[in-house]
Amino acid sequence: MEFQDVLLEIGVEELPASYIKPALDKLVTFYKQKLSELKLQFSGISEFSTPRRLAIMIRDLQVQQMDEEIEKLGPGVGIAYKPDGSLSPAGEGFAKSSGVSIDQLLVKNTPKGDYIAVVIRKKGLHAKEILSELIPQSILQIQFPKQMRWGSLETSYARAVRWVIALLGTEIIPVSVFNLGSGRITYGNRFQKLVNPIDIPEPSKYEQCLRNVFVIADREERKATIRKQLEQMFGNSNMRVIPDEKLLDIVVDLVEYPTAVSASFDTKYLNLPEKIITSTISENQKYFAVEDMNGKLQNTFIFISNGDPQYSDLIRRGNEKVIIPRLEDAQFYFHEDTKMPLESYVSKLSEVTFQAKLGTLLEKTERMKQLGEWICRELQFSEDQTQKVLRTIQLSKADLVTLMLGEKEFTKLQGYIGMKYALLQGEDEQVAQGIYEHYQPRGQNDILPQTICGAVAAIADKMDTVCGIIGVGMLPTGSNDPFALRRAANGIVQILDSFAWNLDLHAMIDQAYAILKDKLDQKNNKDFVYDYFHQRVNWLLQQDEIDYDIIASVMHISYNSIAEIKQRALDIRSFRKRDDFIRLVIGYKRVANIIGNDEAEGEVDVSLLKEPAEQKLWQEYQVLSGKVEDYLGRKEFHKMMEAFVDYGPFIDRFFDDVLVNSEDENLRKNRYILLSKIKKLFIVVCDLTKIVVEGE
Repeated sequence: MEFQDVLLEIGVEELPASYIKPALDKLVTFYKQKLSELKLQFSGISEFSTPRRLAIMIRDLQVQQMDEEIEKLGPGVGIAYKPDGSLSPAGEGFAKSSGVSIDQLLVKNTPKGDYIAVVIRKKGLHAKEILSELIPQSILQIQFPKQMRWGSLETSYARAVRWVIALLGTEIIPVSVFNLGSGRITYGNRFQKLVNPIDIPEPSKYEQCLRNVFVIADREERKATIRKQLEQMFGNSNMRVIPDEKLLDIVVDLVEYPTAVSASFDTKYLNLPEKIITSTISENQKYFAVEDMNGKLQNTFIFISNGDPQYSDLIRRGNEKVIIPRLEDAQFYFHEDTKMPLESYVSKLSEVTFQAKLGTLLEKTERMKQLGEWICRELQFSEDQTQKVLRTIQLSKADLVTLMLGEKEFTKLQGYIGMKYALLQGEDEQVAQGIYEHYQPRGQNDILPQTICGAVAAIADKMDTVCGIIGVGMLPTGSNDPFALRRAANGIVQILDSFAWNLDLHAMIDQAYAILKDKLDQKNNKDFVYDYFHQRVNWLLQQDEIDYDIIASVMHISYNSIAEIKQRALDIRSFRKRDDFIRLVIGYKRVANIIGNDEAEGEVDVSLLKEPAEQKLWQEYQVLSGKVEDYLGRKEFHKMMEAFVDYGPFIDRFFDDVLVNSEDENLRKNRYILLSKIKKLFIVVCDLTKIVVEGE
């Protein structure tokens, strides 16, 4: 059996960096699925990419499909043949549909009887023939966020396709797509010459041929090259490149042959807040910022050139010129903004709409203050702390209407700009930090607020958004959540968990709705919000790797305190592998199963406790009940679980020695009342019926 490598390269005008990896993933997935379906073996698929090419190499592809014999059953013999032995219309129809002559029909014996059958011999196809059809499909099945048309073509793509390489070993696979025929010619780096063609004799020579024309096709190799150049840029000096993995992932898809070059800007711009400078450098220009070993930002930056390394000095001057206007703009905005106190911008929030039905950002700020004051009161903060929180909320959105953010160049710095302006104007440090933190967490892996001011402001902001948006009927779905309500609700439960605040979520939702009442629809979806936060608490517990059944065992309890419900779940988890706990779970499930949904009401009649095991069960229940009340009041859930485990043997002995469903109706009812009391006592802490026991 023969095996050869296959090379497919799609040559395009420069692709946006974010398009490249998803497109390659789709190509690889397509071929893995199709080649498996076609029963063509291969050892693996390698990926290559630059801004001007998407390429894969299928390693050791089976060149020829194996021949197949396919057995096809037809109608039963009694139906396929007439009494005289000739074929019936059903038999003839089967032969015709199978594409065989009558003399090729067989009789197949099966457990269900005899059927006519045919064996169709299917000759395997050559991989070249198969790939001629697959390659255009694989290229066209890639969908990009934005697509374009060029020339007279009806078909669209991310960027204009300029060439296609399709090779099976040394042979060209004939392909036609985008009015282009396939070949073996690719193109090298444009810094050598604008049109730089080169032949690829076979797949194994692909990388080296491109390297000869200053193209590193392996993305991981390019990334490693950039990383090494950045690390070695300053040698043993006291400067270093500020690590930025996200930027590195972008830059690697912007170049074909990377060269790290050091450049600089005027030191006068270092008077700007650091993130304004680094945002200009990194976000807008895709340059790497530099700091000294003490973490102080320097007026040096590193860019990754795709040009001829011999002309790095010329390229440096060009990049230094590009960055000056941006820094000049930032300096102008900064100086103009800081001529007025941050508080003076608050009134301008009345000119910015938060949401059509929910009003302006100024109205939102006022609602946040009301909810923030309620939170401070519930948590019994001091008057001084409460005033700091309210000051934080008052100023939290002010930077959104400054020139720095209003001109849309530095929108990602919201909160940071507010913090810097607040500090410049002498605001309390907690207030300033809280302004910055109130947007946190911005995503699942972002840090949480560290100050009380930031935490309360963040909760008030996010709760107003969740209740307001859902309250006006804009319910989030899995695919449609334009106001990022899931992220906001997740942030609320994360912050409450982080600060271990015993803040009643239901009560806070009610308060937010009361503040919003004049803005909401008559059908305000409050129950949806309750359920939504129930899901978010569930999600929070999952983040702590608590098993789903343990989570289920506590989620029936009111989650007025996230810290409390989390502690219950963690304490139950600590008992999980204990044999006595497993026996308790099994015993409790017997209690719950016997009672079902019809819990017996009333009091236990001690005179009807005839058996020693039920007498002991009742006596120990009374002791346990006192312990539960005591431990519950002190939130000592681990001790409570220990007490339950100690009670487990009495349940087991009861079921071993006592017939619950006695023929005596009074005895039976009394025993049901006793078991119902046990169930009610346990359910206050957790629902052990939800715990999965191995072997159930």
